[in-house]
Amino acid sequence: MDLTHAAWRKSSRSNANGGDCVEVADNLPGVVLVRDTKDRDGGTLHCSPGNWQGFVNLAKQIGPLG
Repeated sequence: MDLTHAAWRKSSRSNANGGDCVEVADNLPGVVLVRDTKDRDGGTLHCSPGNWQGFVNLAKQIGPLG
């Protein structure tokens, strides 16, 4: 998959020093990409927009951890 045009954005929950954080690219048709901000070349998770929305909805219900 060509990720050249992926528009990455950092989590709004990210702290200032870039600690435990993820980036998401949801501008490509039919796929949402997720990667670790600290290891951008370490791999990318690919999921469908529907599965990503389900994850986001569940995370909002559970709330912050720790």
